[in-house]
Amino acid sequence: MVGAMPGCLGAKAPAELVQPHQHSQGQRCCPHAARQGLPTGSKAGVGGMLGALPSPALPYLAHEVLASLPLQMMLYFNACYFPFWCLGEGMMLQLKYSLLPRYYQLLLLAAFLILTLTEGARLYLGYIGNLQEKVPELAGFLLLSFLIQLPLLLFLLTDDHIIRLPLEMAVHSLFLAFLISEVVAAFLALRVMTTQLAAQFYLQQFTSGGRGRSLIKGDDVGPVPPCGVSSSEGKEH
Repeated sequence: MVGAMPGCLGAKAPAELVQPHQHSQGQRCCPHAARQGLPTGSKAGVGGMLGALPSPALPYLAHEVLASLPLQMMLYFNACYFPFWCLGEGMMLQLKYSLLPRYYQLLLLAAFLILTLTEGARLYLGYIGNLQEKVPELAGFLLLSFLIQLPLLLFLLTDDHIIRLPLEMAVHSLFLAFLISEVVAAFLALRVMTTQLAAQFYLQQFTSGGRGRSLIKGDDVGPVPPCGVSSSEGKEH
């Protein structure tokens, strides 16, 4: 039995030892194929799969957030301050209304109504234009600020015949400070947005123009072959 044991061990040893050795040789033979779970010699299959993946032919501009944080903060605080301005201006107008001439009564009442109605539309356009990065809305915000709000506020602050009260001067001065800072921030944000939109437009025209010329010439625009695989190998596969 002692003599048979080495024979038994000798018979089992090759079956237990050779297989791990062969497995290690298989891993050393092609470690990349073992890591990818592909058989050795499947270079054509890897090239075919990589060739089928979409790859951009031209560079593109990544989307960048163009909304202005300072402008958004000033719009928020202006929206919170506007009801207090309406309350203060209405009280001051009621106190001095009977002391004013007839034409100044009409002028101040019209200025108060126009400022109140325009300010709501102006804040709405500013919010939409800044958060959604829309150039027309932001341009409308600037136009309303320059053409309507700023002249009326300067009239209320500088005219000596409207009986300017201290509280009225305080609320108008703060409103004017909000307006000027918003105009400056909106102008800077609008310039950045227009520059970005112009770059995207030129890139889109360049891309569509290149594709159109290739289609007119009848060129076969296929998938771009992967790195390391020549065009002849891609056509064969």
